[in-house]
Amino acid sequence: MEIINGFSKLNRDEKLAWIEKQLQLSRQTMDQLHAHLHPRTDLQEIYGDLSENNISNFFLPLGLAPNFLINGSLRILPMVIEESSVVAAASAAAKFWAMHGGFRTRVLGTSKVGQVHFTWSGDSEKLHRFFRDKQDELIQSVASLTRNMEQRGGGIESISLQSSGNLLPAHYHLFVNFQTADAMGANFINSVLENLADKLKTLLKNSGLTGELDILMAILSNYTPECLVQCYVEGAIDIFEDMSEELTAAQFAQRFQKAGNIALHDPYRAVTHNKGIFNGMDAVVLATGNDFRAVEACGHAYAARHGLYTGLSRVDLSQDTFRFTLEVPLAVGTVGGLIGSHPLAAASLEILGNPTASELMQIIAAAGLANNFSALRSLVTTGIQKGHMKMHLGNILRQLHASSHEQGLAVQHFSGKTVSFSEVASYLDSLRDQTQGK
Repeated sequence: MEIINGFSKLNRDEKLAWIEKQLQLSRQTMDQLHAHLHPRTDLQEIYGDLSENNISNFFLPLGLAPNFLINGSLRILPMVIEESSVVAAASAAAKFWAMHGGFRTRVLGTSKVGQVHFTWSGDSEKLHRFFRDKQDELIQSVASLTRNMEQRGGGIESISLQSSGNLLPAHYHLFVNFQTADAMGANFINSVLENLADKLKTLLKNSGLTGELDILMAILSNYTPECLVQCYVEGAIDIFEDMSEELTAAQFAQRFQKAGNIALHDPYRAVTHNKGIFNGMDAVVLATGNDFRAVEACGHAYAARHGLYTGLSRVDLSQDTFRFTLEVPLAVGTVGGLIGSHPLAAASLEILGNPTASELMQIIAAAGLANNFSALRSLVTTGIQKGHMKMHLGNILRQLHASSHEQGLAVQHFSGKTVSFSEVASYLDSLRDQTQGK
């Protein structure tokens, strides 16, 4: 394979021709890359512009999870995910809790964070005094950038100078809190921070203070512990009377609480526990054109904020009441960025009733708690694989190139049975042997 210069300047057909030659790709692979281009030129141009060096599209299903009763309003949640059981699990939990009061949510805060990191070789005390004197001037220097955001209820909330002390000698940062209204606000925050860095440099240069300044970087933080949402479900323990044939309602609730408590103390369990929460959250985040990577990174950091990585949800039992709560930081938007350019992101938001950013935070949290409830319910009753592999049966049958007739027979055969790849393959082999008269 040869090193190539200017690959990004090639058009899509030229890129495809080059990789076909370099990698000797099969005709089947090349056909798939061409087949997944959108037939509408205008839409393909949109998808092609979303990232660099686009050669095709990688499709993920957009599904719907109905029956989400959130703060008294019924919603249908759009979910983009490739894991077959997630939408079904969210839907099942949503329907169950819709019959028992639904999800209760509230936003605890919407503050986002940005930092200007720099080193200063001069006197620390004099630097802090300088900052206190020039704080208002720094904020005023970015007024032209913040004006429109302020008109929408956002802008700079606070700014402080912080030192890393002995951990990073001579290292400081401006710590800036922002409100960004219905935007996630990454571009806005980064633009403001870069301008604050320039102004800081100018002010220090003219201050008469002795020392060298080196601006290292100006960047938002994806850790937003004060952009926080809480979601919970609550009901009398006897609502679980039919949850399991083997367990009473009280036994189910106690086992559920024990399973949740393990995630508070065992990081190995906590990671999988939280992954189940993000199954639901990420699916809605993706559907609405938000950044699931930032949401995940922030959520995992929040889970470890006390020094031990723990589960993000809590189970509380009183004498006769069950309460299941999720508290998670969520920085999302409903305007700007990919949301304004991806057609299906706009469609997903319309399906949700065009929520504000604060409302979307609450919807996403409900999706996470719903999937967490379904996962723990399965774990403490039938086990996770029975339901998961039943949903996965269709994928297995497609991998094994089952005909429509074979798929129908397989669905009937595995009804009520535990599904595994080897069992499905063996069943198809037996069907085909019978057909061939062996």
